[in-house]
Amino acid sequence: MTSRTHDAIAFTSLTTIAALNPPESINLMTLVGGFVAADVGSLLPDMDQAGNDLWDILPAGEFLGKVFRRIFYKHRTLTHSFLGVFLIYTFFSWLLFKIFDPSFLDPGILLTSLMIGYVSHLLADCFTKEGLPLLFPFKWSFGIPPFERLRIKTGGKLEKYVLYPGIWLFLFWFIYLHQENLRRLFALVK
Repeated sequence: MTSRTHDAIAFTSLTTIAALNPPESINLMTLVGGFVAADVGSLLPDMDQAGNDLWDILPAGEFLGKVFRRIFYKHRTLTHSFLGVFLIYTFFSWLLFKIFDPSFLDPGILLTSLMIGYVSHLLADCFTKEGLPLLFPFKWSFGIPPFERLRIKTGGKLEKYVLYPGIWLFLFWFIYLHQENLRRLFALVK
């Protein structure tokens, strides 16, 4: 999937989960930070590519992207596996709780949002022809459906003209159906 599709899926996933399972309380900074964290999470699995949009927003990102690309040696390895999910979760659960004051930015909500973006990226990539090496370092790839020829080509017409607009149509439909839940969520913002 392309980064814009991953961004849209992460945004839609976070909105859906937040509407169906809202936090008990949230401040404005955490609400905004949650959407940013989901977007960053949706880009993290592709940090093994020098051209990842995430490298564009970091200082010295172009250089770091080239270094990380050499470390990972290939796209869709560690960062697209269960081990990668565990390592990212462990690292960010340590980092976010160290650097953010819960009265300003709730690190628990930020971590949840980041992981929603990360996992939504992996789920979306399951539907691509390449599949995912979920059991990395083993080289087996998993995809949905199990037959590669039935899966989506990254950046292909099906993704551009059906999937991407379909994500936004789903989001608008979901918001229409769950307006009251979303109003209650925004009423929590202090």
